[in-house]
Amino acid sequence: MSYSIDDRKKVVTYVRNGGSVTSAARIYQIGRTTIYEWLKRENLSPIKVEHRQRKLDWKALERDVPRKS
Repeated sequence: MSYSIDDRKKVVTYVRNGGSVTSAARIYQIGRTTIYEWLKRENLSPIKVEHRQRKLDWKALERDVPRKS
């Protein structure tokens, strides 16, 4: 899920002004890990992933598993 930059700024500001990450996660219903990642970043803009490594190698799977007709 992608959060707006305004929402990200609200959460980060809340934590930097003394709120705990756990309470911010509860209030804004966002995972704690997500908040920790936002706190590490300078730019809160969403990161566009160009290419992901897939778990399955589809070509190898097609070689190993015959198709049903």
